[in-house]
Parts: sequence; structure tokens; C-alpha cells
Amino acid sequence: VFQLETAMGSAIECFESAGAVVVPRSRFAPVKTTSDLFVLRSDVYAITPASTVEATVPQVPLVKLDDKHYKLVDQMERLTPRPPSLVEAKSLTVKGPVRFGAGVVIKGDVTLECTESSPVTIQGTTYSSGSHKVAAPAEAPGVPAGAPAPAYA
Repeated sequence: VFQLETAMGSAIECFESAGAVVVPRSRFAPVKTTSDLFVLRSDVYAITPASTVEATVPQVPLVKLDDKHYKLVDQMERLTPRPPSLVEAKSLTVKGPVRFGAGVVIKGDVTLECTESSPVTIQGTTYSSGSHKVAAPAEAPGVPAGAPAPAYA
């Protein structure tokens, strides 16, 4: 992988005897979007004793987070208190405000879709290849306002 940002490339020519350092992909994980940061914070990457970041899997999964809900870092952090396990994932697409809780595992090619306007938390669940609708749990029937409480309450 050879990557040189245009602005940096222009700046290098201003310095006499400037050169580039080739860093192998195994020693860095480029982060340009919150989707990249989401993967970096998952179990796909580990910090080595030498303080470098290395992938723990041969193929890093492709993640696409909904820009409406995850575009900024603070948005992503509110919806991702615990990143899911992605070591068995090939890809993850998130549509809508899905909040990741503890114990979520993604396997294969997964799409999570939440049509709610408020975030819906998922936790302790394994999602295998396919498209999965994420919805708020149904509310238990309650006692109507003004009605006497049941005798067993």
C-alpha cells in the first residue's frame, strides 16, 4: 500500500533532501472515517508489546456506518460504548441509530437496520450473515391510567 496525501506531497518538495518513509500496512491502520475507527476499536486490532497496532485477522472486515448517526466521533462514541466482536465478520453495514452494548458478535456479511428515530440498544446477541431488523422491545401491557391496581400487585 502506497499512500501519500496530496497536501503532504506538495509540502515535501519544499524541503531540501526530503524523502518518504515506507511503512508496511502491518504497522498502521489508516483511520479516515468513523467506520475505520469503529473497526480499529474492535477486536480486529490489537496493540502489540512494541506499542504498534496489528490486525488479528487476515482480512479486515469492511464496515459502513450510517453517516446520519455515526459521521462524527462523538456520535459514534454515544452509539458504541462497547464495540462488537468483528473477528469473524466479512462486512457490517449499519442503517439507523443502533447502539452497541456488551456481547454483540458479528459473523459473515451482516446488515443491521433500525427504523426507530431513537437509538435501539443491542447486546448479548450474535448476528450471522444476512439482514437483521433492529427494533425496540415491545412494552409489556400496563394498567390504564386511573384504573385500580390488580390484587396481585
